[in-house]
Amino acid sequence: MNDDEKAASGYGSEDVLDDAPPAAAPAPRVKARRSPWNRGRDRAIAALIAVGVVAVALVVGATSDSAATDRTQAAPPPPLPAAPDKVPGSLAEIWSAASGATPVPVVAGDTVATANGGEVAARDPLSGQVRWHYTRDLPLCTLDQAWGRLNAVFSKSTNCSEVTQLDPGTGRITAQRNGNAELGTQLVSDGSHVTATGKKLLTTWRDDLVQSAEYGQVPALVNAGKQPRTGCTYGTVEAASGKVGVIERCPGDPADRLTVYKSAPEKDDEPQVSFSSVLAGKRARVIAMSGDLTAVVLPDQKLLVVYNGDGTQRAAYPLDVPPGDLAAEPPAGVEATTQTAQNLYWFSGSKVVALSRDDLSPRWTLSSAVGPGITFAQQLVVPIKGGLAVLNENDGSTIRTVGVERRGYTGVVRLGAAGPVLLEQRGPTLTALK
Repeated sequence: MNDDEKAASGYGSEDVLDDAPPAAAPAPRVKARRSPWNRGRDRAIAALIAVGVVAVALVVGATSDSAATDRTQAAPPPPLPAAPDKVPGSLAEIWSAASGATPVPVVAGDTVATANGGEVAARDPLSGQVRWHYTRDLPLCTLDQAWGRLNAVFSKSTNCSEVTQLDPGTGRITAQRNGNAELGTQLVSDGSHVTATGKKLLTTWRDDLVQSAEYGQVPALVNAGKQPRTGCTYGTVEAASGKVGVIERCPGDPADRLTVYKSAPEKDDEPQVSFSSVLAGKRARVIAMSGDLTAVVLPDQKLLVVYNGDGTQRAAYPLDVPPGDLAAEPPAGVEATTQTAQNLYWFSGSKVVALSRDDLSPRWTLSSAVGPGITFAQQLVVPIKGGLAVLNENDGSTIRTVGVERRGYTGVVRLGAAGPVLLEQRGPTLTALK
C-alpha cells in the first residue's frame, strides 16, 4: 500500500488532539482588596503622625541635657614649673576670675578650676587663660577635686542633683550621676569617698560616683527602719580614713550628738555606725578627724574634746576662742580646716589653731588670721590681715610676713597652690599671686 492509499484508508494515522486532556479552564478573576491607607484622608493622618514623631524628637533633643550643655576639650597641659625653695619676699596679683561656687581654690594636677554660674572652667595657673570649659543651663552648687578629678554639682529643681566628674587636664567626662544632695551642699573627702553635706541628708559616693551610703532622711525609702534615728537635723560634718563624723540634733536628746559612721558600709541601704554619743553640751561642732580620732568643740564649755574610735573621751583641752567666732555655724556645715604633713589647721573665725595629726591635741594658736594655712614653697603660709605670715610649724613662730594687696577685701581667705602660683579664694573671686 502506497502512501496515498494509506492516507485514504486512515491506516497508521493519529489524531493527537483527540486523546489529549482537555485544556485547563481560565482562573476566575478575584477582585483585589483595597488598602485601608489608599484614601486621601488616611494618607493625611499618616503624614500628621510622622510630623508629630519628628516634632517630639526635636523637642526632646532641644530640652535634653546634651542640648543644654556647651563644652570644649583640650590636650593635656604642659607640666607646671616647680614652686620656689621658699616663699618669695613679695607676691603680686597675676590674674583673677569669678568663682562663686568654689568655697576654696580648686587645684587638680596642673590645672586650676573656677566655677561660676553654670560654668566650670579649667585655667592655666600662670595666665588664667581658659583651656576648656563645661557649661550647663543650671546653676552650680559646688565644685571640688578628689581622686585627681573635678566633681561639679549642679542644682536642678529643689536640690543639687546633677553631678558630673571631669578630667582636669582635658575636660573629658569621666562619670555622671543623679543624686539627692540638698541646696547649699558642700563636698568633704575622707581620701577614698566624698560626702555631700546637708541639714537632713548626707550622701556619700566612691570615685566612680556610685553611691556608697546615705544617712538621714532618705527620699526614696526602699527598706524602712534602716536609718538609726529619724527627725534629726545635722550640724557640721567632717570625714577621714573612710569615716564620716556629724553633729546630730535629735528630738528627745538632752544635748547634741556626735555620730561617726563608715563611708562604705557592708550593706548599701543601711548605715554602719561606729559610734553615736550624746555630748555634754549644745552648739557642738566637729572640727577635725584623723585616723580613728575625732575633735569636737563645745562652745558653752569652752572645750576642745577628742574622742576615740569607740566614742570614749580621750582628752579635753581649754579653748581660747572669742565667743563671736562660734556664734554661727559655718556655711554648708563645713569648718575651715586644712592639713599638712605635720598638723591640721582649724580657722575659728579670728584665730588659727594647730592640731597634732597624731592625737588632735592643740599645739599653738595664731591670732589675727583670716583663714587656715597651707604648705607653699615648702613652708607654712597663713593668710593674715594685710598679707601672709610664713610660720614655723612646730611652734607657730613667725619667720616673716609678706604684704598682699587685696583691694579692700576683708573677709575670709582660703589658700591653694599650683606650682609657683599661690591662690587666694576671696569670697566669690579667685586670685592668683606670684
